[in-house]
Formats: sequence, structure tokens, C-alpha cells
Amino acid sequence: MEKYTYTEMKDTRSGFGDGLTELGKTNPNVVALCADLIGSLKMNDFKENHPERFFQIGIAEANMMGIAAGLTIGGKIPFTGTFANFSTGRVYDQIRQSIAYSDKNVKICASHAGVTLGEDGATHQVLEDIGMMKMLPHMVVINTCDYNQTKAATIAIADHQGPVYLRFGRPAVPNFTPADQNFEIGKALHLKKGTDLTIFATGHLVWESLEAAKTLADAGISAEVINIHTIKPLDNKAILDAVKQSKCVVTAEEHMLNGGLGDSIAQLLGRELPTPIEMVGVNDTFGESGTPMQLLAKYGLDAKAIVVAAKKAIARK
Repeated sequence: MEKYTYTEMKDTRSGFGDGLTELGKTNPNVVALCADLIGSLKMNDFKENHPERFFQIGIAEANMMGIAAGLTIGGKIPFTGTFANFSTGRVYDQIRQSIAYSDKNVKICASHAGVTLGEDGATHQVLEDIGMMKMLPHMVVINTCDYNQTKAATIAIADHQGPVYLRFGRPAVPNFTPADQNFEIGKALHLKKGTDLTIFATGHLVWESLEAAKTLADAGISAEVINIHTIKPLDNKAILDAVKQSKCVVTAEEHMLNGGLGDSIAQLLGRELPTPIEMVGVNDTFGESGTPMQLLAKYGLDAKAIVVAAKKAIARK
């Protein structure tokens, strides 16, 4: 069995910050905008290195999206930075009309997504953002799993022509993917082979899925784990090829069941390959205040919950 280890716990938002720092040095067209959260988004280095290419908009997220859209007209590549809740729900009209509809080359970079935002509680813990953003035509939606992948994705999206939603988080999590990886938009990553079921995971729940696979192996269940870092465009071929073999699916995400990764995979399988599927995610509720790990456990978003879902899915084969 493939074994994944990590040498450090690191927050994915730092991967964004370090990726942006690198882009600042290599791509003179990259500009950055922030809504009064420079420290939280780890944009300090870019601001210090390129003050003429950094715009502090203040607590005016809708204005930030409009300015970012305008900057693309002159050939700039704007990266906006604020919390995921304020990158989507608060500014959905501006994103829809000024960015997605016009196919503007804006990179919407969103930190503190999901319940792992932690202590700020339900008003800040957006759990429906993937659904909102994937429904917009032209929008690419990416949800990375660790520091290294987030840094690689940040660098990669600068070369993509068109709007992108890049989702990452606050807490320190295992950093286990290669430091030198090449991030390919829309390409699923096979992390572990398995024959009894396939676990499709995204974001922070990729590591939890690998941990769940270890527990399942101890019980004699062979679980395949695939990292779906790009929710849209979805890697349909990789998903269908895997499910044709395993004939059993679990999806795992730190997001609402409605509108998330599981929703997209269920739609695909419903059209192409009806298959028993269980979904690990938040079921039609808001979050609450707590530590990130406490909240993952309470809302059934950890390895233990994935193991339970896997056994239920297998029982339906």
C-alpha cells in the first residue's frame, strides 16, 4: 500500500502567499488586491516587494471585484484576497456580472473556507461557496489539500486565461504532496490504489481520506483514494475509469453536500454510470465556533466519518 507521510503541519493559506510572492518576481503583469486582510492572506511579501502592484481596497469587497475586473482590460492578472465568505456570497453579483459573464482574467483567492476557519463561527464559515462558484459559466473552481499543492496551484492559475476561484484554509494541516509538483488544472491525482471502493476527496479531507484508507485496510477493505483538487472542470474520465473498477464511491469534502464535489460526482454517475455513493460533508446546517479539529469531528468531516461512509457504500454494492 502506498504510504504518505509528512514532515510538518502547515496552513494552505501560506502556500497561496508564497506562490503569490514567486509570481511577483516572475510575472510583471500579476497584481494583487486585498480587503483589509493582508496578514491573514499572507500577502505581506508581495506588498513589500511590489508596492506599485498592490492595492489595499479596505473592507469593500464588491469594489475590489469591480476594480479587479477593470484591471484585466489593461492586460493585468489580478489576484484578489479575502476570506472565502467575503469572496463569494458577499460579492456574488459583482463576480457574476463583471467577471464571469465577461470572462475576465481575475483570480479570486479565498482563505478561511469551511468550518476549519474555527472560532469566528457560523457567519464566517462559508460552506456553500463551491456550489455558488461552480454554477457560474467560465469559472474554474479549485480546492487544494495542503501547502505545497496550494503554492503550485497559485502559480499555475496565473497562466490560465479566464476567471478562477481558488479555495484554501486557515489551519495548519499535514503537508504531504511533493514540493516540486506541477499543478494541472482539471487533472485528478491518484494517491492510493484500491479495489473495493473509490474515495474522491478534496481540500482538507484528502489527508483524512488517506488516514481512513489505513483504517479500512486493517479491516480488510481496499480503498482507492483520488484527490479531486479541481471541482470544475471535473476530471470525468478519471472518475468514470475508477468507478468502473471499484463499483462503489465515497466523496469527502469540507463543504455542504448540496452543491459540492459529491453533488458533481453524483450528477456524472447518474448520467453515465449509476453507482452506490455515500457523501461525507455538511448536511444542510450552518457551522459554529470551535477549534478547527473539534469542528471537523462534530460535523462528521474526519477519517472516522469516511470509514463509516465507506462501509455503508460497500454494503450497497
